Amino acid sequence: MKSLKDIPVGETGVVVKILGEGALRRRLLDMGITKGVSILVRKLAPLGDPMQIHVRGYELSLRQAEAERIVVE
Repeated sequence: MKSLKDIPVGETGVVVKILGEGALRRRLLDMGITKGVSILVRKLAPLGDPMQIHVRGYELSLRQAEAERIVVE
């Protein structure tokens, strides 16, 4: 399995699980990143951090450290 961080721009991944616990996990779940949801990687910042994703009809920016905790297939 790979993390959202490993998905190339323009590709889609389906969330399998979110690693970790605590405030960061709760924040990701509150933003709509849950098991089974499809995520499209829109673009990366010039230095690679943050990344812009499309999830549940809206755009969202995530840091690489956050994207690394989202396991996709």
